[in-house]
Amino acid sequence: MTHTLTPEERRERRLILALLTPALAVVGMLLIAPLIWMGWQSFQGPDGFSLMHYQRFLTDSVYLSSFIQTFRIAFVVTLAALLIGYPIAYVAAKSEGIWPPIILGMVLVPFWTSVLVRAYAWLILLQRRGIVNSALQDLGLIDRPLLLVNNEFGTTMATLHILLPFMVLPLYAAMKKIPAELETAGASLGGNGWLVFRSIYLPLSLPGVIAGSVLVFVLTLGFYITPELLGGGRTFLVSMLVSRNIELYNEWGAASSISVVLLLVVFAIFRLASMLIPFERIMGTK
Repeated sequence: MTHTLTPEERRERRLILALLTPALAVVGMLLIAPLIWMGWQSFQGPDGFSLMHYQRFLTDSVYLSSFIQTFRIAFVVTLAALLIGYPIAYVAAKSEGIWPPIILGMVLVPFWTSVLVRAYAWLILLQRRGIVNSALQDLGLIDRPLLLVNNEFGTTMATLHILLPFMVLPLYAAMKKIPAELETAGASLGGNGWLVFRSIYLPLSLPGVIAGSVLVFVLTLGFYITPELLGGGRTFLVSMLVSRNIELYNEWGAASSISVVLLLVVFAIFRLASMLIPFERIMGTK
């Protein structure tokens, strides 16, 4: 049986729609319209509609190698951020008094500096005559400077430093919601520290693990400034492939097709994450 709206309910719905109209118009102009234009542009060739830009994914080795390198760096950065960020978030969640703000403040310090400045800072640290190589040589640990920059290593290190807060904050939020009584109950039943952590704490922190991992992985896929500065031409990510197609070749169709494929990959990642753990749990609404 359908519910008939009363005049008051209809007026309320019209008012809500009127209030939402400006926001919907802004979203449509700044988000939906550019996405539609990008999708349409990716199918445009010299003679009209064409799949030539998507065929390059099967014929051009540069496309394949760029995507492989991008996903490899994204995976390494995400794994390293999880291994480093989980203990930091755990200590912050377990600490009391002034320690949680201090720990989180140290994690958030990079947010106060622009990405460009942080990238140049890593370039100064890791270059052949940088601080790291100079210190290692002064200590007699190495005879010649190590190749720490202009390669995947430098790109990975700088990206990890910049994106680490995006892993720590979701983990901390998830851990703070875990009742301490559960661990106490597990210990009272005879479980040691590792067993209680593995059976109780780790499963309950999984929403934070997945949220942080998805954030870091997706952000790494679209990183541009850091790989451009620290890659030295040896690191060629998807974002740089898009930039080269536009700046050097004026190939808007090719750049749009790469962006569409990357966007579909991101949607697939979010879909996979939602299949593992519903987004309601990841966002903490349930």
